[in-house]
Amino acid sequence: MVTPKKPHVAIFAFPFGTHAAPLLSLSHRLAANAADASFSFFSTPKSNGSISSIVAASGPLPNLKFYDVSDGLPENYVPLGNPLEAIERFLKATPGNFAEALEAVVKEIGEVTCVLTDSFLWFAADMAEERGVPWVPVWTSGSFSLAAHFYTELLRRKLGTGPDVVATRRDEPLDFVPGYSAMRVCDLPEGVVFGDLNSLFSSLLHRMGKQLTRGRAVAINTFNGLDSTNLNDLKSKLPTCLPVGPLYLMSPLLQQTDPHASLTWLDRFTHHPSSVTYISFSSMMTPPPAELVALAEGLEASGTPFLWSLPEKAREMLPAGFLDRTAGRGLVVPWTPQPAVLCHVAVGAFVTHCGWNSLLESITGSVPMICRPLFGDQMLNARMVSHVWRIGMVVDGGVLTRDRVVGSIELVLRKDEGKGMRERARALSEMAKEAVGNGGSSVESFNKLLEIIVSGR
Repeated sequence: MVTPKKPHVAIFAFPFGTHAAPLLSLSHRLAANAADASFSFFSTPKSNGSISSIVAASGPLPNLKFYDVSDGLPENYVPLGNPLEAIERFLKATPGNFAEALEAVVKEIGEVTCVLTDSFLWFAADMAEERGVPWVPVWTSGSFSLAAHFYTELLRRKLGTGPDVVATRRDEPLDFVPGYSAMRVCDLPEGVVFGDLNSLFSSLLHRMGKQLTRGRAVAINTFNGLDSTNLNDLKSKLPTCLPVGPLYLMSPLLQQTDPHASLTWLDRFTHHPSSVTYISFSSMMTPPPAELVALAEGLEASGTPFLWSLPEKAREMLPAGFLDRTAGRGLVVPWTPQPAVLCHVAVGAFVTHCGWNSLLESITGSVPMICRPLFGDQMLNARMVSHVWRIGMVVDGGVLTRDRVVGSIELVLRKDEGKGMRERARALSEMAKEAVGNGGSSVESFNKLLEIIVSGR
């Protein structure tokens, strides 16, 4: 009689932006529900250092361990200011860095029975196939952004490629893609039909879109009812497509402390519900300096209270005297516990880059969004917010100016349009909470995923 192998799941994270945290949330819940299985989480030292501390605060699991892979950076590396440089160096180090780290762990723990990865790391399909085990990619954003890469070949055939596409067909609808009737050419991520189609990152996403069908299952950080047309289409084309989000609600790791007392400050406005504007952008990129100045001027001119999560290095761009003049009604801090902030009764508007995690957190808190997308899937996200779900707006012209900031805050906080946005966001919030509750659709998807992960088939 052959003794079955003990389940050993190798998890490969993409270590940039907010990719690793949702994958860790999912991995943590899987490990908590499969105590007899081993889960090996691989990422770069910097990424592991930042996210493993959250798990440690939540209570570490003995069957979930962290392992470092090379980030591809030379010793004494000095960043040159290009946020994509570190990503490109990391991608050049793959898949060798993961393969080397995995071999060492296999000797320590035993052979892997499943490979669970960020979808970006498509090469894991080959690694899993070589070992005769299933590959399960996890898309940490929404289904409609995944569709842009799944349908890249179709988009290129229909639209062509190159700078002329966005210049001459900017507002052309993409209704030939399921679920894209509200989308336009200009909403697509760079690297699909315009931009540098041959960059490492564009090539990675294109290749990923082609490899997804090799997955035993594809997990997506969304929930049934949020993007139904697109999600149902992907379910019909991908093997076992599982919406398991919002992941931060499905497996809520202990939030870090509130070192700058943001929540205590918000408590001052508890008796004025939906009166505070919260501002936070991407950890990888902020708007250009001129727009940060315009945003500060608009916040000051609006007269409304605001909480602004702004990196220390960006403070020097603020107008002279801004912090002093707004000290009575504004707070600028380098970090906030964002999910808790967005659920605070005082917060009524969210000025955001419209990254997927921020979008889900805003929906959960029923807070309308004022979107200034910067890159990647954020244009698609913002279009969904403004034209499909109608739970927010995109800044006119796509660029922050003093008057546009004032007008946007006025609309969201004080006008009927903003009230309608808030009501629609509240309805989506209830759907999200229902999906992750007992018997919810995301819980059912998670249980199917757990069965695949543990069985290794």
